[in-house]
Amino acid sequence: MVQLPPTLLDAVHERVLDGLDAAAPREEIARRVVAYLRNTSETTVSVEEDGTTFVITGDIPAMWLRDSAAQLTPLLRLVVAEVGAAEDRAVLVGLLSGLLRRQWQYLVIDPYANAFNRAPDASHWDSDDTNLDTPWAWERKFELDSLSYGPDLAWRLWTATGDTSWADEKFVPAARAILETVRTEQHHEERSAYYFRRADCPAQDTLARDGKGSLTAPNGLVWAGFRPSDDACELGYNIPGNHFLALALERLGDLLEHVAGQAPEAAEARRLAGEIREALQRHGLVDGPDGSPIWAYEIDGRGNHVVLDDANVPSLLGLPYLECVDADDPVYLATRAAVLSPHNPYFYSGEHLAGIGSPHTPAGHVWPIAKNVEGLTCGDEDEKRAVLEQLIRTDGGTGMMHEGVHVDDPSVFTRAWFSWSNSMFCELALDLAGVHREMAARV
Repeated sequence: MVQLPPTLLDAVHERVLDGLDAAAPREEIARRVVAYLRNTSETTVSVEEDGTTFVITGDIPAMWLRDSAAQLTPLLRLVVAEVGAAEDRAVLVGLLSGLLRRQWQYLVIDPYANAFNRAPDASHWDSDDTNLDTPWAWERKFELDSLSYGPDLAWRLWTATGDTSWADEKFVPAARAILETVRTEQHHEERSAYYFRRADCPAQDTLARDGKGSLTAPNGLVWAGFRPSDDACELGYNIPGNHFLALALERLGDLLEHVAGQAPEAAEARRLAGEIREALQRHGLVDGPDGSPIWAYEIDGRGNHVVLDDANVPSLLGLPYLECVDADDPVYLATRAAVLSPHNPYFYSGEHLAGIGSPHTPAGHVWPIAKNVEGLTCGDEDEKRAVLEQLIRTDGGTGMMHEGVHVDDPSVFTRAWFSWSNSMFCELALDLAGVHREMAARV
């Protein structure tokens, strides 16, 4: 695994201390940020013989495309804010570039898989029946975020540093695989060969209709079999996933044009992004609890929708965090109010916690990921600090962030530690300390 430079971790500690006001538990927050960065690098990150970066989720020996990018995103914040010495930040850029090169390899192999093995050894979570069998895939649940996180991270890295070492010989083939998959899944019923079936499992771990998922009608959005939680979509068009995919395609267009010199593919990425954005406006809005428009969580193009939000990102709550919408957008604010209330069936409130959970974990469990996103999107420093303090108090005495925590008993949780959740704590703490991730675009 990878050890971050001690001088960098010292600089992080001092930067967080300096950036927090006296009302915050400054030393504890700074200590945890350093501990979580170290834990992520030393337990989940490895540099492979080919120079690429392989990142496991922590307690599962496979690399999720979504999770791996999210786990390393705090490193990009440090690069953007010029925390530490230049040579230390160069180490971080190398890890991020290596992760992207690894992701391109996987997307070329199979753009429908959500998680991959370090080597083609056919390791897997469960025995699944699907239309492509590759020994590289740990699991083949098709999720839109698998196509989105890589291009988005590459764009952020490029705009922050000018680095293009991630644009190797696999980048353009991976981009083409993304574009082809998007075009196909805009017409899932007519064009897609994808199916996913798993026997003897909960309904959320397999797809209905013999593996094709619930019936949808084409409307410009992109179909997905599974949510960011790895649970099956109730309806086929996941709205937050389509929001993030549209942004990622726009950014992929920038990369294809200005880095790879592929003008036709760049134009196609932007065309598809435009179609998705138009479809979101036409079909993704529903009446909220007070009659004002809010974003649905999923629709099917046949007149059906569900109003909820899930803790996992991309989420409706996290749309401003992903830079898909403005935090003060009226539709977002109405959506935020709805999903942070009992109108969301996965909003839980108890003695110690109130926030968004997931059907992926037991009822009554709030996810620290969602609490951190709540803080990152609120715009109020006192609220951000309150979230961090609440998460510190509800770690069950482990010193680590979990997947889900029971609202009435913090000693009851899922996953003793969850690397993605630790990284989200780092993001909120760094944000509160003024280590922001904004950067000027190069296009």
